Amino acid sequence: MTGRQESRIRYAGPGMTGRPEDRIRGDAGGTPPRAARAATYPRTARRAALLALALLLAGGAATGCGGRATTHHKPGTSHEQASGSVGTLLPAADAAGHKLREVPAEGAPEVQLAVRPDSEDGWNLQLGVKNFRFTPDSTGGAALPGAGHAHLELDGRKIARVYGPWFHLPAAQVPEGAHTLTVRLYADDHTAWAVSGKPVEGAAQLTAPAPGRSGGHSHGDSPSTQPPAPGQEQADRTVVITVRDGKVSPAPARTELRRGERVALRVTSDRADTLHVHGYDKELALPAGQEATLTLTADRTGLFEVETHESRLVLTQLLVR
Repeated sequence: MTGRQESRIRYAGPGMTGRPEDRIRGDAGGTPPRAARAATYPRTARRAALLALALLLAGGAATGCGGRATTHHKPGTSHEQASGSVGTLLPAADAAGHKLREVPAEGAPEVQLAVRPDSEDGWNLQLGVKNFRFTPDSTGGAALPGAGHAHLELDGRKIARVYGPWFHLPAAQVPEGAHTLTVRLYADDHTAWAVSGKPVEGAAQLTAPAPGRSGGHSHGDSPSTQPPAPGQEQADRTVVITVRDGKVSPAPARTELRRGERVALRVTSDRADTLHVHGYDKELALPAGQEATLTLTADRTGLFEVETHESRLVLTQLLVR
């Protein structure tokens, strides 16, 4: 029998059908010839290997080719505990409930707060930091050494999240009287940087005048320019927005402005949040169920998004030409 003929013959054991000429009889019990058995095993092994490789490639495509990899950590640990190895995560928390991330005093982040009256409205705050850099693009990621953002508090109540060394505080957000402003530094995973069990923070005193009275410098008895009452600044355009149950009304759209025009953003949210105007670094606390107004001069051209921090909703886009 030639090799070509052998390649066309298949084994048919007892009970199997087939043409007589296609069968090869083994021993009396119907055991297939040794050559036929040997040929079966490599084919089975190859099929198993190909199946395993296909599953491996499919898993890689799900995470490495546009998919989002899953972050795993030890059972019983929180995301905060697994998000970074910098310092030591303490069981204590700050007044806002954020865990403290303890680091050695040498080389630890530092912050100081300076307050200056703004010539137009409210105050300009300067955050002087050391061993620290602001990283707004990685907020929500792992805790990295000397990186993150800040929270601004007025008399112990958070009014804004700060992503840079300067922040404008509108007069409308500060009631009449003496107040304490506090800035606290946080890592990207929202844990508070701490030294010796205490959060890294800076504070400054602020006295807000009564509505309708100037908070600037006095020049003898000469009359000073009276600023508008808080929330009543003159504006060329007014945009009224309502946020309820996670939905923005009216639907987010573009607000077109000419450079130099003033726009008032009047926002009412059913939950406490913070409004942020990208590109202008303007923020406004949104008390739950109360209307809040942010007025700014569109002195930069471009497209700027207005969004909320906590709910991450886009409220509108300012298109300045």
